[in-house]
Amino acid sequence: MDVPRTATGAPDCALCQKHLHRHGPHPADIAYVSCVLHSFDDGTAVHLCGLDFCAHKGERTVLLGPNGAGKSTLLAHLLGLLKSDEGVVRVFGVDPHQEWRTIRQRIGVVLQNVDVQLIMPTVYDDVCFSARQYGWEREQIELAATEIMARLGITELAGRTPQSLSGGEKRKVALAGALLTRPELLILDEAFEGLDPASRREIVDLLAELSREDGVSIVLTTHDIDAVAEIADYCYVLRAGGEIVLSGTPAEIFEHADLLAASNIRPPILAELFERLESAARPLTVDEAVTALSGPGQHGKI
Repeated sequence: MDVPRTATGAPDCALCQKHLHRHGPHPADIAYVSCVLHSFDDGTAVHLCGLDFCAHKGERTVLLGPNGAGKSTLLAHLLGLLKSDEGVVRVFGVDPHQEWRTIRQRIGVVLQNVDVQLIMPTVYDDVCFSARQYGWEREQIELAATEIMARLGITELAGRTPQSLSGGEKRKVALAGALLTRPELLILDEAFEGLDPASRREIVDLLAELSREDGVSIVLTTHDIDAVAEIADYCYVLRAGGEIVLSGTPAEIFEHADLLAASNIRPPILAELFERLESAARPLTVDEAVTALSGPGQHGKI
């Protein structure tokens, strides 16, 4: 990590005084969000307050929280799609809403609803769309498209229409388009939705490779709690309304069962298992241990 992950000082936002947060904007921050208030046309508002959000070069940063907590709203601000009423948003050191044209080629994105970004007649055209918009040469596009489609195992889909694909295939196509231009920041909203176990494993490994070997900064949301330990270097936990209540490594955040419960987040299944085993009465004989592990009526069936 480029900067120590320590909580220092109190936030400026009046609604956030009960929390501590990290340092303010730092040159190492690829993305930074502090005390952002956004009001929607229907009168609802999200206040991303509490802890500051920071994403660093080469890190995989995961946003956790229930539906309606503001995860997608935070991503929309990073992408310059929304303008905040209050607070600070910086991506590569600039306000993405005002300076989107200057940073757009440095960012790749896969939206939660991938159908809205698959708009071309064929998969190949969709994968190449952004590079064509940026004015890349035809040969350069063809070489990059061939490489990224092979890397994601979707070469055989090139001539298909996006509408004919499965949900998992669509997500892979959208990811291929996002990665074609070799972005420095990759933003993924529900990265694993619709993927079968094999495809999910491929994407987990790919994200690790991108961050570790290519230095890509990855910001993603997920409801797949059991995957967090293997996909995240650092996490932020949001509760309803946008309050960022917790940050840390996966090991650190899963030590705070009370804050996770308040955000409607259950611990990973293995963490829950070992917590229950530790709190259970210790067996004194082999038979007692078998009974404890098997459960009522399951004696000897392990």
